[in-house]
Amino acid sequence: MTRALIVIDVQESFRARPLWETISDPEIAGQVDRLVRLARGAGDLVVWVLHSEPGSGDVFDPALGQVRLMDELRRLDTEPLLHKTSHNAFTTTNLQQLLTERGIHELTVCGIRTEQCVETTTRVASDFGYQVTFVVDATATNPIPHPAAPADRSVADMLSDPRTLSAEEIIRRTEYALAGRFATIATVGELEAAAGSRA
Repeated sequence: MTRALIVIDVQESFRARPLWETISDPEIAGQVDRLVRLARGAGDLVVWVLHSEPGSGDVFDPALGQVRLMDELRRLDTEPLLHKTSHNAFTTTNLQQLLTERGIHELTVCGIRTEQCVETTTRVASDFGYQVTFVVDATATNPIPHPAAPADRSVADMLSDPRTLSAEEIIRRTEYALAGRFATIATVGELEAAAGSRA
């Protein structure tokens, strides 16, 4: 086993936020499940990472019960579950130690907040020397409002603002920034086809 799938923040916290209605892929759990099945079939390690903000009183506060995998996903008892408090999955967890102990050299990453937690994990992993595959259609994100926009605006007002960066544009820009420099960009279908050709 030299490969691991890192599943980042595919958790119920995001569904509990008003912004969920703007998510780029409401069926993200299904895409992630396809990757998990693929990884397990290949004998790869699957590592689950959840974002938590203890004491915050919001959906990322573990005390409120939303910091758990999306209901469609099932973690095996043998698969590590890490809780992070930073954007990337390395800084506030023992992920690097875990991967080193298992002899992992290649990572596949997916999850929620394409340009934030998934991208930063990809960049840090690349800096650490891992060969990283970023599965672009197994990530999801929300539109980003303009920095000067009022923080208390409604979702409708945010979406109608021409300065808002769409989720599709965020994903495109993230893919563009990572491709060939920090990661190989792939789709779930491409990885499934590659696994089928090796079988």
